[in-house]
Amino acid sequence: MAKYQVDAEKLLESIGGKENIAAVSHCATRMRFVLNDQQKADEKAIEDIPSVKGMFTNAGQFQVIIGNDVATFYNDFVAVSGVEGVSKEQSKVAAKQNLHPVQRAIAVLAEIFTPLIPAIIVGGLILGFRNVLEGIQFASLGGTIVEHSQFWNGVNGFLWLPGEAIFHFLPVGITWSIAKKMGTTQILGIVLGITLVSPQLLNAYSVATTAADIPFWDFGFAQVIPAMLAGFMLAYLEIFFRKYIPQSISMIFVPLFSLVPTVLAAHVILGPIGWTIGSWISNVVNTGLTSSISWLFSAVFGFLYAPLVITGLHHMTNAIDMQLIADFGSTNLWPMIALSNIAQGSAVLAIIFLHRGNKKEEQISIPAMISCYLGVTEPAMFGINLKYVYPFVAAMVGSGLAGMFANLMGVRANAIGVGGLPGILAIQAQAWVPFIIAMVIAVIVPFGLTVIFRRQGILNKIDRAVPVAESSVQLQTADGSTVAPKQFEPVNTATTSVALTEELFAVADGPVKEIIEVDDPVFSQKMMGEGYAIEPSNNNVYAPVSGRVTSVFETQHAIGILSDVGLEVLVHMGLDTVELKGAPFTIHVKEGDLVTPNTRLAEMDLAAVEQAGKKTDILVVLTNDEKVAGLSLDQTGLVRHGEQVGKAKIK
Repeated sequence: MAKYQVDAEKLLESIGGKENIAAVSHCATRMRFVLNDQQKADEKAIEDIPSVKGMFTNAGQFQVIIGNDVATFYNDFVAVSGVEGVSKEQSKVAAKQNLHPVQRAIAVLAEIFTPLIPAIIVGGLILGFRNVLEGIQFASLGGTIVEHSQFWNGVNGFLWLPGEAIFHFLPVGITWSIAKKMGTTQILGIVLGITLVSPQLLNAYSVATTAADIPFWDFGFAQVIPAMLAGFMLAYLEIFFRKYIPQSISMIFVPLFSLVPTVLAAHVILGPIGWTIGSWISNVVNTGLTSSISWLFSAVFGFLYAPLVITGLHHMTNAIDMQLIADFGSTNLWPMIALSNIAQGSAVLAIIFLHRGNKKEEQISIPAMISCYLGVTEPAMFGINLKYVYPFVAAMVGSGLAGMFANLMGVRANAIGVGGLPGILAIQAQAWVPFIIAMVIAVIVPFGLTVIFRRQGILNKIDRAVPVAESSVQLQTADGSTVAPKQFEPVNTATTSVALTEELFAVADGPVKEIIEVDDPVFSQKMMGEGYAIEPSNNNVYAPVSGRVTSVFETQHAIGILSDVGLEVLVHMGLDTVELKGAPFTIHVKEGDLVTPNTRLAEMDLAAVEQAGKKTDILVVLTNDEKVAGLSLDQTGLVRHGEQVGKAKIK
């Protein structure tokens, strides 16, 4: 019998049988299904399969996490089901059948804005800091900080440059991101974006010698939606002309015939259309948030923002916020988003309080809470709140009330990107006090409701309101009531045993970060196990432990190692790099080789990976979770390969 035959048979039955499979593929850790009818998948039954470590749905694919041995499981599944596998790219194409047009549009929007988020966050922080320097009146200073201090006045003036550049040139980022997503020439996207913002062409080299004003075109509508329309027109024109222009002259005429018509159309047609659409959207939102029923509008938005994050629809708010700032100089939408972040983190804080002593869960919940308070909610929502449901709903209620209060008090933000507690930096100075009160609401209400929901059993099916150590056995008293028997702490008979640890080393040169920061839910939610990641600064990849190579994946993007003390370690190079079919990787080891932290496992062509639109993070994951009692990182910031970065405790 094949190793996973029984589990494969159970999985085939639980997903609705062979006739329910439109396509199946696998990557380094998970099976990827495209199902004809996802409702036929029995998730409870799938969870009970011993080989399955978790599941989730993403972009129309039903993904089942198996772990390091997924290739063997996949082969056994194909043998059992008789379903021929397809490539991951073909699977993505097939998955589109599960996405309606709105979902496809939202997925595209998310792919456009995701690469821009780091710059938006930095810009928001800079503008928020300048808001403190020049926007707040301090009685002790007799005015603002910049009016009192020449030094801070100079700092404030300097910070204007990067802060203004990020948001003024945002159309450049949008058109570049579209070109990258569509697989077209990225530099043409950049040039198109520059023509949209039409700068005065004044730069650091000419500013000292230019006496007269430089003339420039000011079309007045180079914002988010016009940039998106122009970016897509450029991409589709390039794709069209590539098909018909001979390759020998394509380098000359494809860019010419793509860029020039797009620039003309952007300024004559797409700009006015985009400006009209954008202004209409921002006016509708602003009217709703300033009308006589603004309390209802803001309460509903605050309540529903977290579910929008789950569906991906929240990416639409980036464009709306930017349009509001362009039209009105500030946005009343972003403060409610920052409050939603805080509310989700507060619900996790309540779970930490209710489950105190649960060390294993705290490894997820505490970092997730911190991440939420700093503006990133996905680890908290997917790792904790949605798991129990009731804290998620409690956070939604708290977010709705806090958002309603903030909007009624006229709280507006000068910039976006700074979420959670730091979001106050983006808030207009005169609204700081009401926003602080709104933040208090976003902390107290979700925390209190989470405790109440759990103790009253509201929306709570799996989380008992009794200590975990208590027995489920109940004793009946003479009056018919039931009580739990008294519990006793077990005696630790292993006090003389020696706890084993495994030293973990940097697999590359670059910044080290916790696994919860990785942009992949399978890894960040620790479905595969504990671990860490490094953002490499060069192409070399080294072993994280001493041990023996147990597997080199066919696509060469992942290597399995069994350490000397029995840890199963997965070295995963890049995110979603299975699609690259081994092209950017050169492997220097083979199965059975003995390795140390000084052994070079592979080379990863970082430029090729980035050009393919993939992230280069190298992940180190401890996949036999039953042996890992905990992992601690001893290093932060930049590290060099071979340098110890942490330790894993072995059970």
